[in-house]
Amino acid sequence: MKIFVNLVCAICTLFGAALAGLSAPSYAAEDYESHSIIFGVHSKTAPLEWRNNGVDQGFNLELMDRIGQLMGKRIVIRRKSFQQLLKDVHDRDSLIDVIAVVSPITIDRELSQSDPIYATHAKAYTLQGKSFINGWNDLAGKRVAIKKGAFVDVYISGKEQDFTRVDVDLYETGFQLLIKGEVDVVIAENFVARRLMPLYPSIRSSSDPLIYGAFNFVSNYKNAEMMAQINDALRQLKLSGEYDRLVNKWFGTGREKVDLNSAQKKMLSLAIFVSLLSAVGMLLTGFISLSLRKRSKALKIELAQRKKAELAISSLSQQFQSVLDGIPHGVTLFNQEGECLWSNDNNNDLLIDPDFHYIDGETFNLSNALNDALVKQKSQTADMQINNQYWQLQLHPISKQQVVILLEEATEQHRLRQANDEASRLASLGELSAGIAHEINNPTGIIIHSIAFISDALRDLSEAGNQYQKQNPFWTVAGLPPNQAMEELDLSSHSIEEGAQRIGRIVNDLKRYALPTLANEYQAISLNEVVEVSLRLTANQTKIFNVTTDLLTPSPVVMGDAQQLHQVLINLIQNACHAIRQDADCYECNEHINIKTCVEDKHICLIVSDKGSGMDSTTLQRITEPFFTTRRSSGGSGLGLSVCSRIIKEHKADMQITSRLGKGTVIKIRFPLEY
Repeated sequence: MKIFVNLVCAICTLFGAALAGLSAPSYAAEDYESHSIIFGVHSKTAPLEWRNNGVDQGFNLELMDRIGQLMGKRIVIRRKSFQQLLKDVHDRDSLIDVIAVVSPITIDRELSQSDPIYATHAKAYTLQGKSFINGWNDLAGKRVAIKKGAFVDVYISGKEQDFTRVDVDLYETGFQLLIKGEVDVVIAENFVARRLMPLYPSIRSSSDPLIYGAFNFVSNYKNAEMMAQINDALRQLKLSGEYDRLVNKWFGTGREKVDLNSAQKKMLSLAIFVSLLSAVGMLLTGFISLSLRKRSKALKIELAQRKKAELAISSLSQQFQSVLDGIPHGVTLFNQEGECLWSNDNNNDLLIDPDFHYIDGETFNLSNALNDALVKQKSQTADMQINNQYWQLQLHPISKQQVVILLEEATEQHRLRQANDEASRLASLGELSAGIAHEINNPTGIIIHSIAFISDALRDLSEAGNQYQKQNPFWTVAGLPPNQAMEELDLSSHSIEEGAQRIGRIVNDLKRYALPTLANEYQAISLNEVVEVSLRLTANQTKIFNVTTDLLTPSPVVMGDAQQLHQVLINLIQNACHAIRQDADCYECNEHINIKTCVEDKHICLIVSDKGSGMDSTTLQRITEPFFTTRRSSGGSGLGLSVCSRIIKEHKADMQITSRLGKGTVIKIRFPLEY
């Protein structure tokens, strides 16, 4: 019933409007020419100006009719094509007095022009699914339909165009060409396009406004006086508020302006039809309503269950994705054609890099590897290399058409294995050195014992020689007089004894250095003795340098493991030697390396300073990192200072390093005084 009442009200409104139209003033035939304004119209779509069942109507017509009433003139409608109207209005002898056109807001037409009637704009229109037009640049290379003589034509005339222009007589013609694929874009005025789009559902608005314009009444300059009167009447309508009423009537928000006569017939037929259906509808409403309530309740329950299931699936999917993204391996899924279906790995480009190869040098071919895994249906693992990086590659067939590839960088593990192998070799070398030391120590003892015997014999020979020389003054030993020969023999025996003792000391130091570390068995150790033993063991490396010592007397004593402290100091001395070798200018220094023991601020300090090449701040920050070295090319492993740092921390000490490029390095090891 409510629908029926609304329809009746609408019909009454339409009839009232029709009756109001009958009240327009009429003129005698003889006054026709002097009291008429010939208004040319062309539009076929609401709400501007259109004809339906022989009745011309629309905003422009009603506005011009009210202007004619204020001017005391009758408005006579002449309908022609838009292009013909433009031609007529430029012709001074034409019968057309006024037309309503849109002009760009920045460009005036070469005609007598009224104040703006109503604002509008033009946009780009394309087929559904085509890309959005963000500006004129996006039209480059496209076929664009332009209505000849319309305000879009006026706007682009004389401007450089990167698109192919296709002239049309009507915007609707442009839409038809767009459907046929003969143009790519139509630039159309908003009001017309809005009415046409329901007739062409495959067309859509594809841009923001490209051109802004305004509706104006225009006329030939011969009618300048008439245009001035039209402007005065238009301003009166705006001041009185009647203009706003017309705007609201034809352009009101949410309202569609249609042909009144057609609407009357359609509304009346619809009202009758709705009335007939109402009775049947009311009978069915109760039954349908009850059924819908039951169905709605069931659907709500089902919807709640589906939402719960979707949330659970979404949560599980997110958790699974998080797990995949968090896997330390790079995971990439391929099909049998070699297409990447999914990946969480930014390094999967390595699989197609020509430099990516097996560790034995064989080139890796992704297609062959995928086919091999799918044919054999067996997982494969291989060590790979590219430049100086090492990777572990795993291929696992997960179906007959898909293979998952796991890619993990193994450079650090490879270097660890190399370091472990080197450490094993060094351990073997240490054991061998201990055996050699033992073998050296035995003959050294024999030498020392023999030298003692020779020394005693020399004393006896010296005494006997003195007596024999008295009897035989020409007696010689090894071509020398007896006294001189005895002195030389005594000097040689002392030199042999000193050398043998030195060998014995070095062997003993080497044996102590090769002993295994015994944790938690720290003893009181003379720090000066640690320095002396370390210098003896590195004598071969330091013999070309000027090494000085400044040792505190009496020697500071710390609690620790002598072997480990020897290892620390030997490493620091060797590093100092390497730093000096890299800096050729330092060979002229008076002091290359200095080792000092002292007590500072309740700490026992061991200080090693050198005049070597020094380090920059970046190197200094990473100097104790495992495997970090600046001498990789010359055999450095990067483990020396890392191991030293660990030993120093185990002795509850700390290491302070200061260094400057070209100025050398100072390393201070501070032991707590209570030790």
